Amino acid sequence: MAWCLRRTVTSCRRLGLAIYQTVAPFNTTVNAKTEGEKKIANLLTEKLNPTYLEVRDVSGGCGAMYEIAIDSEQFSGKRLVQQHRLVTEALGPVVKTLHGLTIKTGNPVVK
Repeated sequence: MAWCLRRTVTSCRRLGLAIYQTVAPFNTTVNAKTEGEKKIANLLTEKLNPTYLEVRDVSGGCGAMYEIAIDSEQFSGKRLVQQHRLVTEALGPVVKTLHGLTIKTGNPVVK
């Protein structure tokens, strides 16, 4: 699936504002993934052996913000904070270079 740019105009017409947001589907093909998505996916696959993994660059392609949906047997019996800690530890120094990171663990439902 392709990336699309959608223009949404705010209700504040008197200010003349417009909001532009990039929308990317989660089911993009492997060939469409950015280098950053591949790097993060490889790190998580090596360290957590996930049963489900989706990595999405939500920064519009610049690599500053990512959304990760992941499930792993290593999460079994662990609280949410512990699961998130496992993910951030698996990413190591990469996490320090990011502006934002959203993590959905367990059996994530991604929209």
